[in-house]
Amino acid sequence: MRPSPNDRSPRQWLLLPCFAAWFAVVCTATAAPPPAEKSKDEETYLRLRRNEQSQPVALEVAVVRFQPADRGKQSPVVDLVGAVHVGEPAYFAELNKRFADYDAVLYELVAVEGTRPPRDRSKAASSPISTLQTGLTELLNLQFQLEGIDYQRANMVHADLSPEEFRRAMHDRGETVWSMFLRMVVYSSMQQAAEGSSVSDLDLLMALLDKNRALALKRVMAKQFENLGGVVLMIDGPKGSALIRDRNTKALDVLRRELDAGKQKIAIFYGAGHMPDLAKRLTEDFGLRPTGTQWLRAWDMSEPEAKKSPAKSEPRP
Repeated sequence: MRPSPNDRSPRQWLLLPCFAAWFAVVCTATAAPPPAEKSKDEETYLRLRRNEQSQPVALEVAVVRFQPADRGKQSPVVDLVGAVHVGEPAYFAELNKRFADYDAVLYELVAVEGTRPPRDRSKAASSPISTLQTGLTELLNLQFQLEGIDYQRANMVHADLSPEEFRRAMHDRGETVWSMFLRMVVYSSMQQAAEGSSVSDLDLLMALLDKNRALALKRVMAKQFENLGGVVLMIDGPKGSALIRDRNTKALDVLRRELDAGKQKIAIFYGAGHMPDLAKRLTEDFGLRPTGTQWLRAWDMSEPEAKKSPAKSEPRP
């Protein structure tokens, strides 16, 4: 018998929306990025840093600060803290340090309201999705977000749909998980037909056989994140989606509640793909404007002898 949405563990429900991104990485592994120029929004929240030989050396995620458009006001401050759900342990350690400075940190997790996921892996229910996650983190020598982030702090605030709300939102839009997958398969096929292959099966095979397999695989997979904006647009579409638009609406409802309660410095900790829509709505609905961007290194892909601090690439905002 199929388990109901409410039977799923927090780990599974974080992975359900995030698995689409990982699925896109796998499905577009033989597809070239589209030739069109990227939008500013697409470049603002996730970037791939390369060395002089064009080799990827870091996958970086933005922290974008928003403050009142009225320049006479300094508060409230809302930071959009982009997330890559599988990252370096030092990346999550840096986030934990930063989160201590906020009155509230609004986090994503499709789960019953108020859920605080445990960091202890042994307390999470086993499932095919969690097995996939475990395999990916071990293969890439990375850590999963639910194990790296301390959700037990008093200022951590759940700001996402419940499983039932998410299911209902998808139903109302006529969406299913498989329909989202199909959109990305079609997108991948269109890219491949138009431009040929930039990352071939041979590239993946060579990465698997590399003496530093984790580093080689990260470099192959990270290249696909450069086209995250195209994948998100394919999922969200012109009328929005439950995965992006409806979950963002819930996050902003919680933001309004926290602001009304007097909180002055708030972070919204959501996947990088959510950020362009959140930024637009912070500007239009909350009267805020971006005032600065800082970057965190989520994946360190530098050569071992050249490694520095893998988490911080710029000072805090």
